[in-house]
Amino acid sequence: MPGPPPALLARPRIVTALSLLAVLLFGATPATAATHVPIAGAGSTWSQNALDQWTANVQQYDMRVSYNGTGSSDGRNHFRNSTVDFAVSDIPYGLEDSGVADPPPSRKYAYMPIVAGGTSFMYNLTIGSRRVTDLRLSGEVIAKIFTGQITTWNDPAIKADNPALASTLPARPVVPVVRSDGSGTTAQFSAWMSKQYPSLWDDYCRRAGRSTPCGTASVYPAVPGGTFVRQAGSNGVSGYVAQSRNVGTITYVEYSYAALTTRFPVAKVLNKAGYYVAPTAQNVAVALLKARTNEDSSWPDYLTQALDGVYNSTDPRAYPLSGYSYAIVPTKVEHNFTLQKGESLGAFAYYFLCQGQQHVDKLGYSPLPINLVQAALNQVRRIPGVDVQSIDIKSCHNPTFSTDGTNTLALTAPYPSPCDRVGSTPCDGTAPGGRSQSITTTLEPGALLISVAGDPHVELPGPVLDPSGEFLHTSGQMTPVTVTDTRSGNIGWTVSGQVGDFTGPTGSTIDGSSLTWAPAIADRGNVPSITPGAPVVPGDGNGLKESRTLATGIGPGTADAGAGLDFDAPTSTPPGTYTAVLTLTVI
Repeated sequence: MPGPPPALLARPRIVTALSLLAVLLFGATPATAATHVPIAGAGSTWSQNALDQWTANVQQYDMRVSYNGTGSSDGRNHFRNSTVDFAVSDIPYGLEDSGVADPPPSRKYAYMPIVAGGTSFMYNLTIGSRRVTDLRLSGEVIAKIFTGQITTWNDPAIKADNPALASTLPARPVVPVVRSDGSGTTAQFSAWMSKQYPSLWDDYCRRAGRSTPCGTASVYPAVPGGTFVRQAGSNGVSGYVAQSRNVGTITYVEYSYAALTTRFPVAKVLNKAGYYVAPTAQNVAVALLKARTNEDSSWPDYLTQALDGVYNSTDPRAYPLSGYSYAIVPTKVEHNFTLQKGESLGAFAYYFLCQGQQHVDKLGYSPLPINLVQAALNQVRRIPGVDVQSIDIKSCHNPTFSTDGTNTLALTAPYPSPCDRVGSTPCDGTAPGGRSQSITTTLEPGALLISVAGDPHVELPGPVLDPSGEFLHTSGQMTPVTVTDTRSGNIGWTVSGQVGDFTGPTGSTIDGSSLTWAPAIADRGNVPSITPGAPVVPGDGNGLKESRTLATGIGPGTADAGAGLDFDAPTSTPPGTYTAVLTLTVI
């Protein structure tokens, strides 16, 4: 079939200009930028891809945050022993696993949600030379696979879930890959099995030598002589399944590791409404509408989750194994935790609850809804040393927020296709007796767009006298801009910025050359290659009064670019509020 006419595939370069308003306050109380001290955390690998992105992003704000994804159990131990400043865990303290207690720490602490997502079932399966990418599994089949009751891929129960594949599924052994370390992912998965399929889970635990009812386990029980493969960490289990020699394997892992790290398929899971659904950001958001949290702020486990309603949601869009992970933060200065560390931790927490949520869907997660962010910000205010005035939900640019408090992701989530309903002809139309369909689409010209990723009004602190006594200096951060390129091919683009003169009271002006910047990539997103522009330092010619490069990129995708701003004004400048327009252009 001939391709579309050349004009249809043409990708003209599109230039879109955007203005940012910078407001400078003179005569205000002198202020200096906060000096952040280094902080360290450890714990969940379920959340690690998000943490790794956030710790890289905040470097532009002079925050130095290190995070070691060692597993939820290890993270809780480190926090209990005061060897880290914060922990991230998919389960709270108090779980007794195989007779091993997990007591809460003696230090004062609080939980707060950090990121939501779905526990997915990543698999490596081929039929002949074709990789299977459209596997569907019911909850019972999943439970039977991970309790050793289903051992081959052509089992009748798997065939029943996959009528399009039934005649070709191989008699290859099913090899479950489970975590060898203490894991919040294991705890979330085993909690689901214990609630939904208790007889299967208890029988497996008895064979593993554990007492029943088995309940939630953070260390996956091992049956003597079993064929399960055990690997440490989310990277360990997903990396093992992704190896070409490990056809037939399947694991449970946060969706991010399949979608982002290994780019391997995950199974659609049958929900209570009778639809096979994937762990997309929107399907997770819908499911978590049924999550129940401890709303009693006087209890130590305030904001921890109960997911029974999520498992049993009858919304056709809901992904049943959805949940969220917690940050565990100090609420008292003790041991190695100081007020200075509290200031840094509070600033980092505000970032990941607000701006950090903007692109977690691209990492395989789902942004937290407004009710959880509001409650979490109250916990942030309890961190000793935090700049309480900076913890303002009005400036929190979380993508799920709406004026009436509804989760916009859940509101706009698409319903599954009728072919995803149990018993329906599979979506590819190739089931025995099915009919084929010819799908036609028209590829429209792509676009290159730029938009503000938050509030376009930037207010810099009141300037203070420079140590040299020659000028008044202030600094801050510009609101990042989002560049979206939907053009085909690896077409390059450049974002540049230029500012006009600042105007103040009674016609006073400050030359635009007084503003300079240090560009940084706020979020690399999914752009194949992106590089920040060169810094423009004070005294560098015309500063931002002439057009300067903020960032350059190559290839389609979406990314955010920002910059640290520096402003130097003459000491003779009359007091007042000065404003200017920073125009950003992408070509």
